[in-house]
Amino acid sequence: LVRALGRRVWIAMLRPSRRIRAGEIIFVGKEKHPLRIGERKGKGEWVVTLPASVEEDAFIERYGNMPLPPYIKRSAAPEDSERYQTIFARRKGSVAAPTAGLHFTDDVLRNIRRHGVTVMPLTLHVGPGTFRPLEEETVEKNRLSPEYVMIRSSYLDEILDAKGRGRRIAAVGTTTTRALEAFAAGHLEQRRERTIEGELYITGWTDLFIHPGFEFRVVDALLTNMHLPRSSLLLLTAAFAGRERIIKAYRWAVQRRFRFYSYGDVMFIR
Repeated sequence: LVRALGRRVWIAMLRPSRRIRAGEIIFVGKEKHPLRIGERKGKGEWVVTLPASVEEDAFIERYGNMPLPPYIKRSAAPEDSERYQTIFARRKGSVAAPTAGLHFTDDVLRNIRRHGVTVMPLTLHVGPGTFRPLEEETVEKNRLSPEYVMIRSSYLDEILDAKGRGRRIAAVGTTTTRALEAFAAGHLEQRRERTIEGELYITGWTDLFIHPGFEFRVVDALLTNMHLPRSSLLLLTAAFAGRERIIKAYRWAVQRRFRFYSYGDVMFIR
């Protein structure tokens, strides 16, 4: 399940996609709950309707599995539901953990705050498009799928004010970087102001694609994991640090057997 479209209606990734037809029904569990397949959305994604016989969250909780990264060659275990989450996780919607945040614990965060650092959370629901290899040889021809973002309005004001006063803004991960730069540039679709639990939030969807040549408006420092070739994440990192510097750093890391991927090592770029 990738993205909720409405009550019990989702965009889902189905495999093998070539054997699936709109109008078919997949029966789930011993009770054979009907999951109905709707229109195709491309790249192995379809609209599906969950069964009306079971409450939505209960159905997902009972029959769903934590979608671990594909390079982890085992089935999901109950403890993965906690381990493959950052300590910042609050709202459902992301298909993967924003992995730079996995390096933080509550103790680490307390120590950072003791040093006078202000920590402000925001939300970007990572979508599957983030991980798909770039298809076009010419960088600018590639497009990223929109992802949902939200931030408390007062936090965004404080971040931009701190930036204006010369304080350093450090982003935990490419996800946070993309969200902050999208808010600052006004690169949002369906921008809305919403009141949630008494607080005003700015929400929207962004397809901002950051690659070398991009002018950063907010982020001064970046904490990021090691990314794969032909990925939008590596291009964002190269845009921030400079292509040659990133290649040099990656060579250094590969020689020393640093770990890539979600549970891998991290770098801090100033």
